[in-house]
Amino acid sequence: MAMRAPLPVRDGVGPTRLRVPRTGPWETVADYVTERFSHIDPEILLSRFDRGEVVAVDGSVITRRTPLGVEDFIWYYREPPDEPAIPYEVMVRHVDDDLLVVDKPHFLPTTPGGGFLQNSALVRLRREFDNPDLTPIHRLDRATAGLVMFSIRPATRGAYQSLFADRAVEKVYEAVTTIPETGMPELPRVVRSHLTSTRGSLRAVVHEDREPNAETRVEAIRVGATTAHVRLHPRTGRMHQLRAHLAGIGLGILGDRFYPDLLDEAPDDPARPLQLLARELRFVDPLSGTPREFTTGLTLREAPRV
Repeated sequence: MAMRAPLPVRDGVGPTRLRVPRTGPWETVADYVTERFSHIDPEILLSRFDRGEVVAVDGSVITRRTPLGVEDFIWYYREPPDEPAIPYEVMVRHVDDDLLVVDKPHFLPTTPGGGFLQNSALVRLRREFDNPDLTPIHRLDRATAGLVMFSIRPATRGAYQSLFADRAVEKVYEAVTTIPETGMPELPRVVRSHLTSTRGSLRAVVHEDREPNAETRVEAIRVGATTAHVRLHPRTGRMHQLRAHLAGIGLGILGDRFYPDLLDEAPDDPARPLQLLARELRFVDPLSGTPREFTTGLTLREAPRV
């Protein structure tokens, strides 16, 4: 059972949970936190303790003098400094009593992470709809645009989450890719591989010697002189699966800084968004039993024309 947060959602942002070691070279919880986040001015961190903004599982305040070993977890609100602005809007495609379906733009994360907090689809939508219970049922990479589905109320959230866990949602993506010098590979085809990822890793790892755990059907929509517009039907949902599978057959996605080669980190370039789009979601509603289908209103600007 998930651990219930002792702090409420504040300004659209839920509290962050941090595991605290029972033993170690720190006298207090605050000592551990200031060393754990040594990149932040310690006085900024200690001021949060002084304001009573760091709490234990029962909601009791953790002070800068609370000794190490009395709590396994603490909760607090993240405050990333100088959060970069993302001037792209989240567009609502559908809303009812249980579901909110939106078009997430390129560059906007689905949930807070890294240096992004207020600039995430989740926080923006919680504030727009004044609903702290709003929760994403699935996620898209920050670089990927298209459909994302959110649960509106906890009572029905599990039913919709189970659809994704049981692979009962048909997802359709589109991408614009380069065509290799050797020519366009034969399509349609099913690409299978064994992909793994580790926490904090930038790319998925392909294991040629293992049984496949990821599968994508790739179809051609239109082939131009140097680029191809393709449709993707993922059967599984591994990290960076579509990007890795296309790169593996020579069809690197335009604007991809991770595949086939990992490029140096650079600021977002609005003129070159990743040409990957979550186009359609289809499933049988677990509450009503009726088929449902949602389609994005976004398009890929680099798709070859007739």
